[in-house]
Amino acid sequence: MWLSCGCTSKNVMTFFSRRILRSYFHVLGRGRCNVAACMPEAAGFDGVLDRAGLQEFSVSNTDSFWAAVARQRLSWISPFHTAQDCDLNRGKIKWFEGGKLNVSVNCLDRHVHTCPERVALIWERDEPGSEVKVTYRQLLEMTCRLGNLLRRHGVRKGDCVTIYMPSCPLAVASMLACARIGAAHNVVFAGFSAEALAERIRDAQSNTVITVNQGVRGGKVIELKKTVDVAVESCPTVQQVFVAMRTENPVVMTARDIDMEEEMLKEDVVCEPAVMDSEDVLFLLYTSGSTGKPKGLVHTQAGYLLYAALTHRYVFSYHDGDVFGCVADIGWITGHSYSVYGPLANGGTTVLFESTPIYPDPGRYWETVQRLKINQFYGAPTAIRLLLKYGDQWVHKYDRSTLKTLGSVGEPINTEAWEWYHRVVGDGRCPVVDTWWQTETGGICIAPRPSDPDAEIVPGMAMRPFFGIKPVLMDSEGKVLTSNDTSGALCIAKPWPGMARTIHNNHQRFMETYCQLYPGYFFTGDGAYRSKEGYYQITGRLDDVINVSGHRVGTAEIEDVVNQCSAVAESAVIGYSHSIKGEGVYAFVVLKTDVDIQEADVSAQINNTVNKKIAKFASPDYIQFVQRLPKTRSGKIMRRVLRKVVEHDLNGLGDLSTLDDPAAVQEIIQGHNDLCSKQQPR
Repeated sequence: MWLSCGCTSKNVMTFFSRRILRSYFHVLGRGRCNVAACMPEAAGFDGVLDRAGLQEFSVSNTDSFWAAVARQRLSWISPFHTAQDCDLNRGKIKWFEGGKLNVSVNCLDRHVHTCPERVALIWERDEPGSEVKVTYRQLLEMTCRLGNLLRRHGVRKGDCVTIYMPSCPLAVASMLACARIGAAHNVVFAGFSAEALAERIRDAQSNTVITVNQGVRGGKVIELKKTVDVAVESCPTVQQVFVAMRTENPVVMTARDIDMEEEMLKEDVVCEPAVMDSEDVLFLLYTSGSTGKPKGLVHTQAGYLLYAALTHRYVFSYHDGDVFGCVADIGWITGHSYSVYGPLANGGTTVLFESTPIYPDPGRYWETVQRLKINQFYGAPTAIRLLLKYGDQWVHKYDRSTLKTLGSVGEPINTEAWEWYHRVVGDGRCPVVDTWWQTETGGICIAPRPSDPDAEIVPGMAMRPFFGIKPVLMDSEGKVLTSNDTSGALCIAKPWPGMARTIHNNHQRFMETYCQLYPGYFFTGDGAYRSKEGYYQITGRLDDVINVSGHRVGTAEIEDVVNQCSAVAESAVIGYSHSIKGEGVYAFVVLKTDVDIQEADVSAQINNTVNKKIAKFASPDYIQFVQRLPKTRSGKIMRRVLRKVVEHDLNGLGDLSTLDDPAAVQEIIQGHNDLCSKQQPR
């Protein structure tokens, strides 16, 4: 695929990075950071003397803060005249109006001018040890050729191109090529079925699709081109499909199909970047909605890029020369923000991970860390829990001394997994940043870092809001909860540049979902607890809160306690209809492979632990032991599927093609039927 495995690069520090980072990282070893050293722009903020003051300034002087950061960190074609024009009551969100820029220039050209041979991407292919390194010069050339090719085939500014590809350099180049010519991109995770892909193509009204002949993941070949062929049959807007070759296996090409790599070679290596307004659409990204119809969230140019870059820099303490290892697929927002846009805007080196945590064995992550000398590792709690199940030996087998920061993303991380991650993977020396954010937020909103270097990190808590973020907790009557040691609905009081602007073709749904339930605030849909110290802990989706006999308890809270039992590898807890209590608690539990204990004894231990740690009402009515939980290929547990099984609504299971192993669902259905026939609930 386009590049051989023999690419090399020189490690050249850019002037841009030096300017931002020289003073910042000079002070990381001190107990309290000098605010101007931590963030050079802060030198111009009156009265800001420490990090707490900087945080306060960022939310009380929003315009001044973000304007200063945007001028310093982005390259503008024309400067903006207004920092923000936002009204959450109306769902109106505009940042950096009047400004003109090009995102691909910010991610590529400005770094090519100073460090063309620095490695931009390290493609960690499915086959271990066959990584491909792509320099900024090479990525710019690839992007320009592809941008010219798209233009030659009629893709225009304002069009939306659907990308259905695995994590690879050409997928990144496709995203950046769209940004270069002013087209929006709609990346669809390359595990979705043809029906799910078609639904997203139709909603985005794409006339162009980019894909590969086949994907490779976990040693298995995935027929992506065939999936596209089926999908586009029900997409009348699609006029052309560009096909790259991930494997050597030929595929059937139709009249609408174009050999992308062959055609790219005919194009010039210079592509004039489109001049884009700050609020022009950069991309659509579809996420699940409560109605079952995916929501096409819209992110725009300047605000999104700035927020992704700033959070990448400060949450992970990323500095020049580091290798950033985000193992999320580019089909998800984590891959967009922290595999592509954030690292590239910062001139960083970022890893594209194509494989799975356990291929060819459970040491894959840590062997990759050793071989690529990864400094920051960012993964999902469900993968951490999976690897914990296999034991410490797979971690100890490899040198992880290059690691400096460990990150967690996607769902709350339970205490046991956090402590294993910190103690075993990080040797007790790497801070673990448990990050909270969403597709809607564009980037990390709450995390333990940035903070003073010696500030405490509490296991399993996201803790501190990022610059410009003002979280609030709401009670059931829509009133702001001002005290600590309290729980409520998590909202954000002020707009921030990285937030989604709307839902594609449905702003009314955007308003109803995020702006109308708590007028004047952005409603996240999550519940949170604020500790006595003022730290935030995410308790789960509010639709993942179980009401047992009038007692509300978060599923994530129960799971955290269940996972503390020594024999448990991971769990998933859901609520189900109970004739007496309103809702009961149903726990699916995966045991560690090396334990020798009766399931009845584990059940007793779980109930005793939940009774002790939470309350008796929170103890599971049913505990079903399973070999594996239904998960997407990105590692998220599909609790929706578990609910349908427990509710005996098998017709409502929906599309299971995104699951890593659909056979797990049948095993769970059979196990559920067996359990119900044997046990009466408490």
